[in-house]
Amino acid sequence: MGISSSQIGRAIGNVVQIGLRTVLPPRCGGCGEMTDTTHAVCADCWAGLRFITAPQCACCGYPFELDVSANIEAIDQNSDGKTLCGNCHQKKPAFDQARAALVYDDHSREYLLRFKHADRTDLTPLLARWMFQAGHDMWGDATLILPVPLHRRRLLARRYNQSGLLAQRLSHHTGIIWDGLVLRRDRNTRSLGGLGPSSRKREVGGAFRIDEARAGRLGLAGANVVLVDDVLTTGATANACASSLKRAGAMHVSVITVARVVR
Repeated sequence: MGISSSQIGRAIGNVVQIGLRTVLPPRCGGCGEMTDTTHAVCADCWAGLRFITAPQCACCGYPFELDVSANIEAIDQNSDGKTLCGNCHQKKPAFDQARAALVYDDHSREYLLRFKHADRTDLTPLLARWMFQAGHDMWGDATLILPVPLHRRRLLARRYNQSGLLAQRLSHHTGIIWDGLVLRRDRNTRSLGGLGPSSRKREVGGAFRIDEARAGRLGLAGANVVLVDDVLTTGATANACASSLKRAGAMHVSVITVARVVR
């Protein structure tokens, strides 16, 4: 029996992978120590990460430290019986749902700083896998994945949009199409680090717009959108983007991030 070309191709691919592992062994995405598998973290780094799990706010995903029944002062229920945090109960965000993989702290901050500012784009598969798992209830109804855009000046300086890399990888995981051009940042907003909620809201107000021609081709009207970003802090950027998307006809906007600030 002869050997097919596909079998030969797989054999060559296996040899290449073995060679790469020999020359460039897989390393921990946190500390850089060698690991057994690619796109993984070592046991010590894993122990330092705080993954967000239930119970959490049904809207913004804020984690409840105590069981729902024991945290009456901090939460309430909406008309659908879903448990909300105090902020979402008082004023619903422009987006419909938000989830994050990690609590933003000293450990997760290191991953994100390297990813955003140190050209560590090799962390994309690892971070996107955590996001995929955190947003498990988003993907079934989603029809379009969009990254939070960078202004062209910042994009030229950084050379890549970290949210775009994550969106592309999440599209690979889910089979949902992604687009990095329909949502645009027209105003080069200053860094939001160190700004309070009101200042953040003012800074991003009116900064985003929709490319209407591209939106028509993508079928944005009536779409269930998943918006991708690296960190959810006060929600100002996510709210501004979601407002623009809904004005353009998006039916539902979810937000997925690597991490979120927990106060």
